Amino acid sequence: MHAPGDVRVVERDSPTIIESTDAIIRLSATCICGSDLWPYRGVEAVDDTPMGHEYVGIVEEIGDAVKTLKVGDFVVGSFVISDNTCEICRAGYQSHCVHGTFVSQIGTQSERARIPYADGTLVATPERPDPELIPSLLTASDVLGTGWFAAVAAEARPGNTVAVVGDGAVGLMGVLAAKQLGAERIIAMSRHPDRQALAREFGATDIVEERGDDGAARIKELTDGLGAHSVIEAVGTQESLMQAIRATRPGGHVGYVGVFHEDVTVPGPELFFSGVHLHGGPAPVRRFLPELIDLIWRREIDPGKVFDLVLPLEEVAEGYRAMDERRATKVLLTI
Repeated sequence: MHAPGDVRVVERDSPTIIESTDAIIRLSATCICGSDLWPYRGVEAVDDTPMGHEYVGIVEEIGDAVKTLKVGDFVVGSFVISDNTCEICRAGYQSHCVHGTFVSQIGTQSERARIPYADGTLVATPERPDPELIPSLLTASDVLGTGWFAAVAAEARPGNTVAVVGDGAVGLMGVLAAKQLGAERIIAMSRHPDRQALAREFGATDIVEERGDDGAARIKELTDGLGAHSVIEAVGTQESLMQAIRATRPGGHVGYVGVFHEDVTVPGPELFFSGVHLHGGPAPVRRFLPELIDLIWRREIDPGKVFDLVLPLEEVAEGYRAMDERRATKVLLTI
């Protein structure tokens, strides 16, 4: 991304093994994330920045220290590099690994990529997947894993009512995750008919079109004035965060995974008297990858349906435009 709104395909040097823990992968597919729109819209600084952090592909080369992977493996990788052995990783928070870096610094909207700490970041599938499974496996790299973490952080479980703020790819994956975790009622907050339909397909029982305070009030109406047990915040704005907190009952849980910026704040007195739990941040996708790959492999879930536009990598600029203009929910890029 050369500048806001300016995405180009350029030639870069082919990656090579630098550390003994590295792997080189040839990507089979990648995609555009909603968070990529922040720099595209000028909210985050960008200057000739490699883009992309969601990826699946085939291992082409490994460093001497890599033990769990072999050349030819098909792998799914987390959007955060992790060694998966440090104390923070062992506690299940690989996105905060002491050696962690974001894959966005590498840029996986590309043909090949060098993945550091390959043993701790990549998970191999049982064998080469059928082509129709690749979109779903790609979601596990970020949006499915992020939606799943949001649902876990919000304590989605049998008997709970879960509300989901945000109807982008992560919000829709949060609906799917809440359903898999046994939530009794799932309220998707959306104004877009196509996204509403997919939310229902993934497990939503109710749709709320109101936003902000009106949206929170509607959730209260649907829950006998109490609010939801669990609320997933998947946008990252001031309005969405406050909507999530105000839609949660006292003692309830908010799982926040929308990327916040400096202008997002929480009024201290309101937070104090709300009585809600807040838990979130960058999702430790690596924690969930084995389980998510297994669910996809056994065809128990089909999160790949979230991709509603497929383009070759050479047309990535059109993919950004389509997502920016809300003509697409999530764009898959073929290599």
